[in-house]
Amino acid sequence: MASVTLEEISHFRSKLATYPDILKALEVIEDCDGDLEDAALVLAIEVGQQPDSAVWLDGFAKRYRPALCEQALRENLLNGELAAVVEYLTENQILPVILVAPVLMYITKQGVNDFCEPLELKL
Repeated sequence: MASVTLEEISHFRSKLATYPDILKALEVIEDCDGDLEDAALVLAIEVGQQPDSAVWLDGFAKRYRPALCEQALRENLLNGELAAVVEYLTENQILPVILVAPVLMYITKQGVNDFCEPLELKL
């Protein structure tokens, strides 16, 4: 189970204060006591997704791994430039906006490099 602290939620809130859907998602995450999986399930149902398991967030994030691990986005995530990542994801409609916050929090908790590692070429 991936979970975040109130401090981490506050950090995201301060970096992404101009995105109402992100703020709403952060409220749900906070209401779920930082449990990203529970919050993602609530948010997914809200946008018409049909989560099929209690570990839905991992599979959902992996589905978008190729886009999320593009070099520019990866660098932005590693540098904490969350607004640039959110801007790109929302402009290009990569995934439902309301699910961006739990996905990004999940990736950062897992470690961006660890999350993206399966896409790296092995020589």
